[in-house]
Amino acid sequence: MKPLASQIQPPGLYVVATPIGNLGDITLRALEVLKNVDLIACEDTRITAKLLSHYGIKKPTLSYNDHNAVARRPEIFDTIRNGGRVALVSDAGTPLISDPGYKLVREAVAQGLFVTALPGASSLLSALCLAALPTDRFYFAGFLPAKREACRKALMSLAAIDATLVFFESASRLQKTLLIMQDTLGNREASVAREITKLHEECRRATLADLSAHYARTGEPKGEVVIVVSPPEAEIYRSDDMEDKLRLLLKTHSVKEAASIVSEETGAPRKEVYTLAFTIMKHAKS
Repeated sequence: MKPLASQIQPPGLYVVATPIGNLGDITLRALEVLKNVDLIACEDTRITAKLLSHYGIKKPTLSYNDHNAVARRPEIFDTIRNGGRVALVSDAGTPLISDPGYKLVREAVAQGLFVTALPGASSLLSALCLAALPTDRFYFAGFLPAKREACRKALMSLAAIDATLVFFESASRLQKTLLIMQDTLGNREASVAREITKLHEECRRATLADLSAHYARTGEPKGEVVIVVSPPEAEIYRSDDMEDKLRLLLKTHSVKEAASIVSEETGAPRKEVYTLAFTIMKHAKS
């Protein structure tokens, strides 16, 4: 197998994932690329400087963020067209995930420049693994709007998605966001992960109501936060009140009607709800 450094051949853009906390969470290939590129484009050069210093890497850096992206892109592309290799890194984790790298990659591709990505640390995926919720399908929604009504509308648009939902959130808004989620999505199971890979890593798993109540009592937590919320089905199968809903409806509705209503309200499979309703009615008559 060729040495890692020899794999860095074409002039182009190298999208490099960096640690989200623990500096040990960087790949050998990422280190080789950072050592061998001609320029490193950073979200914040001061933060990246700590990583580079830790591994003894001395390379030119320039800032690339929301404030200067338009002005910086021509400089980056000129470096590549002149035979240079540029690494793109974010402050932490995988670039382009809720950071300004998307437009840089899109324009580089449009100009026919070589682009490759090096996999690595991601708070999104780490939080999903920690949540103990379904992982076969998930939807990453990034940061929700700060204003309550806009946040509520955004959540309403996500409520019917048949997948686990993943959000980034600031610690200062966490408790309020959890409360809005409960009101909008229902009391689903969820998790709040913070300080992932760091000394005080924590993943708290409970219902949205219990999580909201916890942070109302304890106050604003420290660190970066990722919220993971179960899909509608996961809430249904764990819901203790579906049977109570059916018992109440069966007093005034047929088995078919009651099952239809509960299935419509919860999204549970109609056949499954009908079987439960029929069993409840059968036992009530015996």
